[in-house]
This record gives sequence, C-alpha cells and structure tokens, in this order.
Amino acid sequence: MQHLQDLEIFEIEILELLNSNKILDKLFFGGGTMLRLCHNLNRYSTDLDFWLDIGTDSKEIFKRIRLSLEKNYIITDAANKNNTLLFEIKSEKVKRNLKIEVRKEQSNFEWEKKIAFSTFTNKQVMVNALTLKQMMKNKISAAVSRKIIRDFFDIEFLFKRGVEIIATQDELRQLLMIISSFKIRDYKVTLGSVLEEKERNYYSENELKLLVEEIHRKLLE
Repeated sequence: MQHLQDLEIFEIEILELLNSNKILDKLFFGGGTMLRLCHNLNRYSTDLDFWLDIGTDSKEIFKRIRLSLEKNYIITDAANKNNTLLFEIKSEKVKRNLKIEVRKEQSNFEWEKKIAFSTFTNKQVMVNALTLKQMMKNKISAAVSRKIIRDFFDIEFLFKRGVEIIATQDELRQLLMIISSFKIRDYKVTLGSVLEEKERNYYSENELKLLVEEIHRKLLE
C-alpha cells in the first residue's frame, strides 16, 4: 500500500499547486479521488478528475496547467482533445505516474466547497467539489457504460452514506446484470488492489451484497 499512499500525497501536492496558481477556481473536482480526499472513500483512487467551469477558455487553462506542472514535475503526456484536457505526470518521489483529466463539457450540476485532505500529509486544499448526490448520478452513468467494479464500489459507498440511488428500472436491471458478471478475481485482485486489508477481506467475502439488495428493493417499488 505504500505506493498508493505516496500517490495520494502526490495528489494533494498537485491540488495545492493548482490552487496556488489560481487554476482550481476554474475547475470542479469529481471522481473517486474527490470522494477519497473529501469524503473518506474507503478505497484508493489513482487519477484526478475535473470538469471545466462554463465560459473558461480551455486553451488558456491547458496552457496554465502545463506551465504549472512542468516547473515541478516531468510531464510524460499532455493533450488538448476535443472533449478533455489530459495530462500524465511523474514525480521522482512516487513510483506511479499520475493522470489528470479535465472534461470541457458539462451540464449544470451541483457542487460545494470542500476540504481535500489525506491522513498521510498535513496539507489541506479547498476545492469546488461535486456533491454526493451529483456523484451518485455520475457514478451510475459511469457504471452502466464502463462496467468497472470500482464504480459499483463507489455507488455502494454513497448508498452507505445515505445518498439515494436514483435510476430508471432499465438502469437498475443493467447494474444487476453487470454485478452478476464480476468474478472472484474482480473482487480479490482488481478491487482488492486499491483496498486496505480489512476492506479487502470484507469484499472478498461479501462482494457487493448491500448494493444488490438495495437495487432489488428499488426494482420492487
């Protein structure tokens, strides 16, 4: 887990850097790393995901982010694509590269001011974070399209935090179908690789039991 702890410290450093250069003012923080750093999500997350504020010049923000990063880190990839700004950076102190993605297009969504922090560093950063309700909506959409187990893990986490699962009957059935396709390896290896031992043991034994039960309940409503 040490390499994931080091990466988490790296994530906080990048947030602090972007904040000091007034770049975070133009970005909305979301994804699993936001849940981890702002809401104590019980899994590690390895990317930084943002949405660009409406009206912000994507070319200008791409330039500003790149200039900020290259002064302190090695940029292994940088691209201004049609829908996203992508960066991959490397620090000499961290074994794993960090991917940063900024989505250009976004519809109106709910956000709030939150503190991003980690137990592995005393640094804290104020961010514009998507609300948990918005994250549930985003995660359901991602789970149906990507079929990645960590999205389902995050949905269950949000449900445990009291966020209602709002989805169509068809989406609920799709979620169940995808969950049923996950194998033991998905829980023990794919998901287990980003969990501490206690959580890893729990999900190896119980899988996504609580989420499945709630989806079945909602299908009967």
